Amino acid sequence: MQIILYSRQGCHLCTEAKEVLKDLQRDFSLEIIERNIDESEEWIEKYGLMIPVVESENETLQYGQIDYFSLRKRLQWKS
Repeated sequence: MQIILYSRQGCHLCTEAKEVLKDLQRDFSLEIIERNIDESEEWIEKYGLMIPVVESENETLQYGQIDYFSLRKRLQWKS
């Protein structure tokens, strides 16, 4: 399953989100693609106040404080 993580440098919540996703890779076959929102005006406008944002198949799974258990449940439903 492909997961996109919208983030930016210097964001402590983004760093925590990366760790959560790495932990979830133990239970799910995840391809994690990280996108720095500062590389696109569109992404800044869309996600600037929400980062980090975890998305799969154009669906936002979680944003802000990424919670391992909630995200795990969402990924189970998508599997």
